[in-house]
Amino acid sequence: MKIIVTGGAGFIGSAVIRQYIQCTQHEIINLDVLTYAGNLESLESVSSSSRYQFENANINNIEEVRRVFEQHQPDVIMHLAAESHVDRSIDGPADFIQTNIVGTFNLLDVARSYWDKLPEARKIGFRFHHVSTDEVYGDLDETGLFTEGTPYDPSSPYSASKAASDHLVRAWNRTYGFPVVITNCSNNYGPYQFPEKLIPLVTLNALEGKPLPIYGKGDQIRDWLYVDDHARALRLVLEVGKDGETYNIGGHNEKTNLDVVKTICALLDKLVPDSQYAPHEELITHVADRPGHDIRYAIDADKISKCLGWTPDETFESGIEKTIKWYLKNTEWCQHVQDGSYQRQRLGDVSKK
Repeated sequence: MKIIVTGGAGFIGSAVIRQYIQCTQHEIINLDVLTYAGNLESLESVSSSSRYQFENANINNIEEVRRVFEQHQPDVIMHLAAESHVDRSIDGPADFIQTNIVGTFNLLDVARSYWDKLPEARKIGFRFHHVSTDEVYGDLDETGLFTEGTPYDPSSPYSASKAASDHLVRAWNRTYGFPVVITNCSNNYGPYQFPEKLIPLVTLNALEGKPLPIYGKGDQIRDWLYVDDHARALRLVLEVGKDGETYNIGGHNEKTNLDVVKTICALLDKLVPDSQYAPHEELITHVADRPGHDIRYAIDADKISKCLGWTPDETFESGIEKTIKWYLKNTEWCQHVQDGSYQRQRLGDVSKK
């Protein structure tokens, strides 16, 4: 099978591609424009494979997308390319509207035209897998879980743009009969994550003795999902998920942001005992909360478990230790991804505008 993976140089996309090349015989075309969060070093272990090809293309350019489809003749597409950081969407929402909504439209438009012309046998096997987020559902109280039927109630420009793209994908399925599946996942963490996200940001700051910023009281709750578990789920849904269905993917690991940061600090105290900044928990600094910050996300992943047989392998405790050890061993990768404009400064602080 030949698969186009959009955003394949990003955090989740690169995990998917590494698994496909290492664990299957499928051919992968990585379509990525290499924004600040895209890094081909994350694919170094598989880049020499004859089953891997990279296309430096932008989903906002419909002609580039059309060329990639015509040249590579894919059997399926997994769409991960997106602007994905909530704080950046507060600073600059236009990029999120353009990439997440217009870019997804471009892919749907090209993919449907391509699908229409396929021979019947290949047409039956084709599908478009749209990868989304639990943030489209908005906020939860202290109880309850997001299910596939939870009404959409996005809070940020990022989640609103992803909600819009989800609606587009469903509309293409219902209006045109175009074969799609959608997944909505909880917070991912693991190796190769860009350091604007909480876990790598805190880890790298702590190693340098910099403040560990906690929004508000740090009582925001997230369901944490190890990226390799997520990649397995995405592959499964693409290959055997039911046409037109949505599958929520969660790690069954609800933690407050403060608890996550304290866990990282304790691990660093253990793994780097000679650090001059230990105990690292003393670096925690509470800062003003971000606008529209949802208090709790939590996924009900029963559907993908019952229908497709997927469950996460990693607990938060096992996954976070693997993650911290990876960052400690890969300081060169961390340095390279920060050589651009992002230097772990706070984003999305509207009080500074």
